[in-house]
Amino acid sequence: MNKEQILRELNFKAIRSSGAGGQHVNKVSSKVELSFSLEASQGFSKVEKSQILRKLETRLTKDGVLILQCDEARSQHKNKQLVIKRFFSLLKKALEVPKKRKPTKPSKSSIEKRLKSKKMDSSKKMNRQKPSLD
Repeated sequence: MNKEQILRELNFKAIRSSGAGGQHVNKVSSKVELSFSLEASQGFSKVEKSQILRKLETRLTKDGVLILQCDEARSQHKNKQLVIKRFFSLLKKALEVPKKRKPTKPSKSSIEKRLKSKKMDSSKKMNRQKPSLD
């Protein structure tokens, strides 16, 4: 992953934020929309692209474009920084390879403990039954 190359490929658009506001809100475009085309990107290898496609397929458009929006801050510049940070954390999470699980055998003591608790539960339930009239 080439971070500088990816930063150059990002497209930003400033939009008016939604929601209630005052006199200033209708004039200022503080919401920032980031769009990134995964197929056209030169910052990833083919393996990385396929992995990102698989992990983020629900977040991509039909054209393979990832769109993120941010309107948390009142400043356009702050929103731009936040959306870039969110974008890279999303990519980092998508490229993370989960650790392989190594199957292990249960220890002798854990097996004995389990069997002992099963016997205890069994005897508890046997004592709840009505006594036989033999």
